[in-house]
Amino acid sequence: MDFTFTDEQTMLFDMTTRYLGNEYGFEKRASIIASDAGMSEAVWRGIADLGLLALLVPEENGGAAAGPVETMLVMSAFGKALLVEPYLASAVVATSAIARLGDARQRETWLEPMGAGDLIAIVAHDEPHGGATRATAVGGGFLLDGRKTMVAHAGRAGLLLVSARSDDGAVGLFAVDPAQPGVKLVTYPTVDGGRAADVVLSQVHVADANRLGAGDVSEDLAAILDIGLAALCGEALGVLQRSLDATIEYTRTRKQFGQPIGKFQALRHRMADMLIHVEQSRSMAYLAAVRADEADVAVRERALSAAKVVVGEACRFVGQQAVQLHGGMGVTDELDVSHCFKRLFAIEKTFGSTREHLSRFSRALVA
Repeated sequence: MDFTFTDEQTMLFDMTTRYLGNEYGFEKRASIIASDAGMSEAVWRGIADLGLLALLVPEENGGAAAGPVETMLVMSAFGKALLVEPYLASAVVATSAIARLGDARQRETWLEPMGAGDLIAIVAHDEPHGGATRATAVGGGFLLDGRKTMVAHAGRAGLLLVSARSDDGAVGLFAVDPAQPGVKLVTYPTVDGGRAADVVLSQVHVADANRLGAGDVSEDLAAILDIGLAALCGEALGVLQRSLDATIEYTRTRKQFGQPIGKFQALRHRMADMLIHVEQSRSMAYLAAVRADEADVAVRERALSAAKVVVGEACRFVGQQAVQLHGGMGVTDELDVSHCFKRLFAIEKTFGSTREHLSRFSRALVA
C-alpha cells in the first residue's frame, strides 16, 4: 500500500503546522485553558480562514470535500500542538453527521456557518450506564427525554445533534438548540485541559424538520463515529511524537554523573521502545484513515479497532515512559510532557477504550 502523500496533502500539513507554530505556543495554550471560554475565538477564526473548518464540508456547501487522509494530517498537526479547540467534535464528527444524514435544507443551513467558524455543532451520543434517551412522537415532532454524558465542548455549542431511541426502537438524530426550554448543560473541565458537559433533556420539543435522516440511523452513526476515531488516531500520532521529541531533548540536556542521561544504555533502550510504539501508531493511523470510509462494515470495524488498540497501547506506554524519564518534573504543568500525558490518557478512553476495541476487533473477526 502506497503511503506517499500528494503535494496538496503535504502543503495542507505544512500550512497547518506553520500556523500553529506561530499562533499556538505553550504559553498561549496555557492562557486559553485558564480562560472562562476554554477555547480561543481568535484561533478558531484563524483555523476557519485557512479553510480547515470546511475541510469535510461538501463542495456545494462551500467546503473542500476532503477525506479522512487529509483530516488525519490536520489532526496530527493539531495533536502535536495540543490544540484544545473543538475541531474533532465540530469540524469532523458533527460536520460528517450533517453531510451524511442532513437533507439539502439542513446542509445549507448549518454547514456553511460551521465552515466559516460562525457555528459550533456537537454530537451528543454517549449515555451513562443504563441510560437511554427517548424520542416520543407528538404532533409535528418529537419530545426528547434523557441524559448524555461527557459531551466534549457541549458548553460552546450553538447546535446539539442528539441521538435518541423512538418507541419502535429506531435510533434517530435530532438537532437541538442548547438554549431552548428543557435543555440543561452541566459543564466541567476535563483532565486534559478541555471542557465537557452532561446534557440533560426534559420534554425537549424537536420539530420533524430538525430530525436528520429517516428511520434507524444507528449504522450511519457508527460510521460517523469511526470517521472521528480515525481522526483521533491522527491526533494521537501528533501527541505521541511531541512526547518522544520532548523526552529525547530532555535526556540530552539533563546530566547525572557528569554526562547526559541520554547516554545511559538502559534509558536509550526505553526511548527506542517509545520510538517503536510511535512508528507502529503512525502505520495504524494511516490504515485507519484509509479504511475510515470503507463501505464494508466488517473491514472498516476491524481496521479501526485494530488501530485504536495499537494507538491506545502506545498512548499508555509512551505517556508513562515520558513522565518517568523526566523524573518528578514530568508531572508538573510547567513541562509540556505532563500535558501530553493527560491528553494521551484521554485519547485512550475516547470513542471506546483499548479493551473495548480489542473486543470489537474479536467480534469482527468472528463475524
